[in-house]
Amino acid sequence: MRMLNFQRIDLSTSDAFPRRSFLKSSAASTLGLAMLHGAANAQEANSKSEKLPLTVAGYPYERVTAIQDGRVEIDNRQVEFETAKIGEMNQHVFSGPQTRDVTEVGLIPYLLAFCNDGFRDYLPLPIFVLKVFRHKSIFVHADRGINKPEDLRGRKVATVGYSSSGLTWVRGILQDEYGVSPEDIKWVLTEKDSAAGQTGGASKWEKLLPASLAVEKAPAGKDESDLLLEGAVDAIFHPAEPRAYVKRHPKVRRLFGDCRAVEQRYFKKTGIYPIMHLVAIRRELAEQQPWLPKAIFNAYCKSKQLDYEESRRIRWAYSSLPWYGQEFNETVEFMGPNFYSYGIPKNRKALETVFRYLHKQGLAERELKIEEVFLESTIGLEDS
Repeated sequence: MRMLNFQRIDLSTSDAFPRRSFLKSSAASTLGLAMLHGAANAQEANSKSEKLPLTVAGYPYERVTAIQDGRVEIDNRQVEFETAKIGEMNQHVFSGPQTRDVTEVGLIPYLLAFCNDGFRDYLPLPIFVLKVFRHKSIFVHADRGINKPEDLRGRKVATVGYSSSGLTWVRGILQDEYGVSPEDIKWVLTEKDSAAGQTGGASKWEKLLPASLAVEKAPAGKDESDLLLEGAVDAIFHPAEPRAYVKRHPKVRRLFGDCRAVEQRYFKKTGIYPIMHLVAIRRELAEQQPWLPKAIFNAYCKSKQLDYEESRRIRWAYSSLPWYGQEFNETVEFMGPNFYSYGIPKNRKALETVFRYLHKQGLAERELKIEEVFLESTIGLEDS
């Protein structure tokens, strides 16, 4: 085996390698590297400054984080992602400064503003960033003998934000699947919400009431959990989880004990994965740059695909849930590989169903049509 010979340099011997020369050489090299790094950083900064800004607001969902952290770009823009809660985002759009270019918004509040008030300042894109099965959103007092949906007839039900997306779906599902109409229930409306810290409160379009519906107002300062625990109501309809349930009070339970099985049967029967929130773009921006809605749609789809890939590959290790991988695989097997689909073609039935709910429940002045709500250029967009 051939040995490589290295020359030893004695730094203490000035003849072999003068110390002053060495230091000068090192300093020059360091300065050169610093200048190179500085130039690279300046180039990167200039590149970023040359990009047009795009302000985006939403929740930091795993399916959206690739846009938030810059792994997925939108039309080569410099995305400024603002994390916010849905109540605040709705208020920003409907009655606020409207400074955001792209924002998450509640589906039902948007449709009601669009239909009843001619709201067009923001235009919806078929990017349905939040979907939730809603059988889980009915909570009952354990001592009131409410064991099935039909038992809700004639009962007092507390609710916050009557026309919110989640509760509109709950009422529609109760009527479609179990024959229990909103008129069969005695409604108690609370101004105080025990889960307001999660949702950011309700906008005016989440507090709409049908003119024909008889309602009772809860005492001031009482939230829905107070009413249930005091026995003033028999059940709660809530889009998140009321405090009484979060704290696992022994007198509070979900109406559907195994809501997962019930919701899976609902999906198998109807093919509907209920839509709660979507993404909207400022109308002025969409009109000035008509290619941008499609670019935004594609970016959200790409971010979601990265989320799928990470869920398949490694997220079972990141998650604290012990059977995360099994749950993901079972969901794919049951609902299909693109179970969180965007685009109208795969969500048309869900949209048309909720349009019907809004009109039938006396919230919308007419039954909306997909073609009047969404931009023509986005109606055919699909993700894979």
